[in-house]
Amino acid sequence: MGQRDNLRVLHNLEGRSDFDVAWPRDHRRLEPGLTSVLRVKNEARSLPWVLPPLFRAVQQVVIVDNQSDDGTPEVARSVAAACGAADRLTVTEYPFDVSRCGAEHLGTPEMSVHNLAYFYNWSFSHVHTAYSMKWDGDMVLTAEGVDTIADLAWQLENVEAVVSMPRHPLFVESDQVAYLDVYMINVEDYVFPMGDDYRHHKAYEWEIRMVPRHARRMRLPQGLCVELKYLDSDEFDHWVSPEAFGTSSRTMRKLREWDVFHALREGRADEVEGIVRIVAPEGVHVIDHVTSTWLPRHERPIVVPLEERPDNAEYGSEDDAVGDEDNSRS
Repeated sequence: MGQRDNLRVLHNLEGRSDFDVAWPRDHRRLEPGLTSVLRVKNEARSLPWVLPPLFRAVQQVVIVDNQSDDGTPEVARSVAAACGAADRLTVTEYPFDVSRCGAEHLGTPEMSVHNLAYFYNWSFSHVHTAYSMKWDGDMVLTAEGVDTIADLAWQLENVEAVVSMPRHPLFVESDQVAYLDVYMINVEDYVFPMGDDYRHHKAYEWEIRMVPRHARRMRLPQGLCVELKYLDSDEFDHWVSPEAFGTSSRTMRKLREWDVFHALREGRADEVEGIVRIVAPEGVHVIDHVTSTWLPRHERPIVVPLEERPDNAEYGSEDDAVGDEDNSRS
């Protein structure tokens, strides 16, 4: 049977056949390897840090641009060329408005081109390797992260597994100063087989990628990835409003992010527990410093254990990544 026989076609409600989803049924019939998929909008600022380590870690990178107006696709192509990886980059565009997390998402049918789950399925349908890795346009692998992800391609070759990983919020104040949140517990599934059991579906706040119960689980250690949050930008424009935070364990971490972000932007860093101020050496950008030097050398665990915090304060959730029943099925 050819690859065409290995595809399930999903049709959207709008009748846009040019944006139907062709999803693989069986990851074992795809070529070995790992493809990172980034759904982006106006991430030109971050891609020079995001893409180089990704090209060192995975076989292919797919950029799905959703109506950027800052030159994101052009920056992606330029960075790929500078890395000698132009032939390993796919850039495509998704021209539809996608419902924001919260009430808009809830009110949008799952098979609409405007639904987040449909957008994800269309984006990941560009993967032609056995495994895919969800990635964001503001996530940067550390030096350790590159080596760890690079090893996954061959480690997963003969198994069916889902891989989760902690990521650490890095609030960037300037080229030299940033703040790392060491209280945030944020572990998510990132690496999935590309099979019919692993499609995205509509969930309460946003999309969720289903995981069959027979899939093995792997969890990577802390310190492999940071998530950039610029204090001079709007980090929450993909949410309807802050009132949408805290509706479940999946969104509780957004409350922490909101509080920390605004405290730092208003100069109230000393009022927030669990924030580490990092200053890069002269001539070194703080993002490079954190990912290549500071985090790899920092003692583990990076996230402060609950028993060592005042009042055992807990922020975030690991429910998304460690076998939560809501995204596992028989």
